[in-house]
Amino acid sequence: KVLIDVPRSDLAEELAQSETKTQVLQDTLQQVLDRREEERQSRQLLELYLEALKSEDSILSKVAESETVPRKEMDVVDTGTSSIGTSAKTALSDQILAALKEKPAPELCLDSQDLELVLKEDTQALASALRWDRQKAEALQQACDQELSKRLQQVQTLHSLRSTSKGKKTLP
Repeated sequence: KVLIDVPRSDLAEELAQSETKTQVLQDTLQQVLDRREEERQSRQLLELYLEALKSEDSILSKVAESETVPRKEMDVVDTGTSSIGTSAKTALSDQILAALKEKPAPELCLDSQDLELVLKEDTQALASALRWDRQKAEALQQACDQELSKRLQQVQTLHSLRSTSKGKKTLP
């Protein structure tokens, strides 16, 4: 980089070469630097792509797993009755509630469907069910929302990478 930034006449004088040979040298050095930067960016993009593939495989396996196991919360029917005693009742399964209580970052342990259920839940009902204050329940819902958004972004990035790679395969 230093050799590229040095004025051509100074470098030519120091190397006892003509300015044209010095220009060729500087151009070659610049090309090497550009190629290294492109390789670095390609490696980063490939790592991102592989990470997205792993995340998608993980999400897809969790979805497939959750589809084969019947969910208790799907059987919950809203009877339309409400009273003060039922405010702690939620559509969330005991397993989800246990994960929310016990895990330091439960949004990372839940699958996407469970995250959506937590987001749809009334904040006050969630706070009551977990025996937390409303602010802590809101913070949990915000963390779940951010994690769900991040997962969606990863899937969109993966689809974009796939469509880009498919487009390159069809070119001559």
